[in-house]
Amino acid sequence: MYFYELASASNKLVNDMLGLKRDETIVITADTESDMDVVQATASAAFAVGAKPMVITYPAPLGVGKAADSMLPIDTLTGALLQADVWVEFNNQWMLYSTPFERAMEGNKKLRYLCLVGMDADMMTRLIGRVNQSKLSVFLRAVADKTYAAKTMKITTPSGCDLEFELNPENVLSCDSGEAKTPGIHMLGGQISFIPKLESINGKLVFEGAILPVPGVISDTVIMTVDNGAVCNIEGGASAAVFRSWLESFDDPSMFRLAHGCYGLNPGAKVTGNVLEDERVWGSTEWGIGYLSIHDAPKEHFDAPSHCDGLCLNSSIWLDGKQIMDVGKFVEPRLKEMARELGKE
Repeated sequence: MYFYELASASNKLVNDMLGLKRDETIVITADTESDMDVVQATASAAFAVGAKPMVITYPAPLGVGKAADSMLPIDTLTGALLQADVWVEFNNQWMLYSTPFERAMEGNKKLRYLCLVGMDADMMTRLIGRVNQSKLSVFLRAVADKTYAAKTMKITTPSGCDLEFELNPENVLSCDSGEAKTPGIHMLGGQISFIPKLESINGKLVFEGAILPVPGVISDTVIMTVDNGAVCNIEGGASAAVFRSWLESFDDPSMFRLAHGCYGLNPGAKVTGNVLEDERVWGSTEWGIGYLSIHDAPKEHFDAPSHCDGLCLNSSIWLDGKQIMDVGKFVEPRLKEMARELGKE
């Protein structure tokens, strides 16, 4: 499927996003749940520019991150990644935050890592091949700059989400533009993550579309009351019951604490149940609950046992009392024009 489109998308990935150069070594990791058409197309595109691709495929672990460690060839993977210039991860059961990942990022300071976990031919065509990456990058940075300059933020949705909070300039505001031309950790383009002053977050948080990893894609809503940055009540139907039970199963109050918010802004994204794509649905906001890294929030981090992400579709957003988005569409004049150039009215 999409054989011709994959050739175009993989060329964009290799040239526009990675900036891959002749004689650079690129390691592409995959598991037995990965779309091998995507893997092979990327390796072929890398070879065409004179780089040296190496594909590593292994049985899909039964967990992700460190939960996969016992099923990974840790030392062998680490050895390859420590010598690579570029690492693209197509694993479905991702190695992000696993022991090989941590060792590689710590020991190989030149490594450019791009997280494309679970990427299949359909996603790669919609999220990379049919997207103007350069215009998307400029647009995302414009939204990120406005957000970084603001002191307060308000988010509402037609489903009843209504949150207000203060932004914290000391916490990391990351802009996933899709470019991975410098050493470090990079993600698929189409997301801006912000971490508020956590105890300032109050109101109603309503998830719809998907909550990942549990319960996954949902057709109803999960309604939460947020008090000083923590979920203190969960209401709704079947999805709410499953979600509440999952959070409670950790027997840790930090699993009810909000960790971050995000803009979803990839023009080709839709709700599929794949966290990489769902977090980037255009016009949505996404909230993470649970684990928060010290690298992202030096003074407010907390070591919860797990983490989940939920969507707030068709968001309206105000920065310092000025509305920039209305029901998933940008209304601030400059951002509105830039969104139009990306095919989003």
